[in-house]
Amino acid sequence: MPSGQTHDRITLWSLPWVVALAIAITRDSALVLIICGGFLFGGLMLGPDLDIHSIHFKRWGWFRWIWIPYRGSMRHRSPLSHAPIIGTVLRVLYLGVWLGTIGLVAVAAANEIWQLGWTRAEIVAIVRRSIQQHYLSGLALALGLELGALSHYIADWGVSTCKRYRTQGWKAFVRSRPAHQRSSPKRRSKS
Repeated sequence: MPSGQTHDRITLWSLPWVVALAIAITRDSALVLIICGGFLFGGLMLGPDLDIHSIHFKRWGWFRWIWIPYRGSMRHRSPLSHAPIIGTVLRVLYLGVWLGTIGLVAVAAANEIWQLGWTRAEIVAIVRRSIQQHYLSGLALALGLELGALSHYIADWGVSTCKRYRTQGWKAFVRSRPAHQRSSPKRRSKS
């Protein structure tokens, strides 16, 4: 598999292509920035290798502790961490739970300290209104995050395929049946 530094280079070298594609499709500079920011964050910070002690994990610095339960619950390269869409969605949801919990605690503390008088209903209404007003930006961010992770998946798949090709030749591209299903001697029928 490519090293963490190789994955970083692939992410950074792919950025101009993501910029060009985002400009061609959206023609909106704000959405291009959101897609590209998501791409960089998805490729450099929220990558699939958060399930091991990787460069992605180390970049979280003092906050890497939030990824320890994730690492403990994921097998490396499992479909839950290294599958397109599923892996990214799970990492975003996992991070969202942490951010949501921290946000709720911060709002509750601010409400108590400064006697702001915010109710849960008001906070939920503000969050709902923000999501409705900025849904397109949210979709752009989700696309960027997935593209960042996709660069990782493609690099892993490419290296694995090349290694299999070197050892197995063209047979690497053809799935063989498991040994117990291969042609076994036919049983003679008794007549």
